[in-house]
Amino acid sequence: MTRTRGDAAGSSAVTPIPRRRFLRLAAAAAALSVSGAAGAETYPSRPVRWVVGFPPGGGADIVSRIMAAWLGERLGQQVFIENRPGASTNISIQNVLASPADGYSLLFVAASAAVNPSLFRRLPFDLKRDIAPVAGLIDFPLVLVAHPSLPAKTVPELIAYAKAHPKKLTIGSYGVGSTSHVANELFQMEAGVELVHVPYKGGAPMGTDLMAGQVQLAIDVMTGVLPHIRAGAIRPIAVLGKTRYPGLPDVPSMSETLPLYVANSWCGLGVARGTPPEIIARINREINAGLADPVVKKRLADVATTPLVFSPEAFGAYVASEIDKWEKVVRAANITIKEG
Repeated sequence: MTRTRGDAAGSSAVTPIPRRRFLRLAAAAAALSVSGAAGAETYPSRPVRWVVGFPPGGGADIVSRIMAAWLGERLGQQVFIENRPGASTNISIQNVLASPADGYSLLFVAASAAVNPSLFRRLPFDLKRDIAPVAGLIDFPLVLVAHPSLPAKTVPELIAYAKAHPKKLTIGSYGVGSTSHVANELFQMEAGVELVHVPYKGGAPMGTDLMAGQVQLAIDVMTGVLPHIRAGAIRPIAVLGKTRYPGLPDVPSMSETLPLYVANSWCGLGVARGTPPEIIARINREINAGLADPVVKKRLADVATTPLVFSPEAFGAYVASEIDKWEKVVRAANITIKEG
């Protein structure tokens, strides 16, 4: 064994590593470093879930399938839709939060999720605390539609008819606490009418009952009902945004009769808090690329939607502002608070 001069002086011994062994250790360390970097870049290495809090066939499901197909192509793994309807999307949120924060469970964040904090007591989660924002998806107009047998064809006629028949007209929504429910309550408050609310577990079953005449009115996203409007199966009364929808230029906006009335819907993507930031950044980059892609944009326009492009931080700020807005609406409309 070779000793250094320090050994003779009583200091600690240092044994030089033979040159061949040193080279082997250096190569192993380099390989480990490369392996770790490659591991971070291989996400995803298996299929990814896209969890939607609505049943198949509605606007949320349609948009999700368009964007999940794009994302799957970009990630090189299948991104499959998992429908978890119920409790105004609370079930879907809890489902994602019960999964590992590893980017393999994506959450479709609907506008109704921003209503829930002011509508439900003792929710088992906090949207802003527990869900990390990833990306915006789309903004789509809401529309008030009626069964063709309803005599009222315009907003003034509807208001007059509802006042003449208080608590007789039924109006569907896609769930208690959903955006369509809150929009309905706001309409009743602004118009001074009383309707009978009929909640469903999504736009598809609501639309089926509306076309069958089981309910007389409904509020839904244009995405889900536009084909039925064009087919004459249901009649549009008004769009609920600030302006008319270009695809139905003859249908007035609600604000043309009720100037203070505006209701809109939107959706985005989130993951469980704690998901690695590089995964969030990757998904955001791919989603935003899809929203800018001409083919994807056309498909989204064909189902009456507009891209909503955000960074993760900007989407988080948008969700927070929507939570504040709908809290004011719930209070002003005196909507009943539900148990969580």
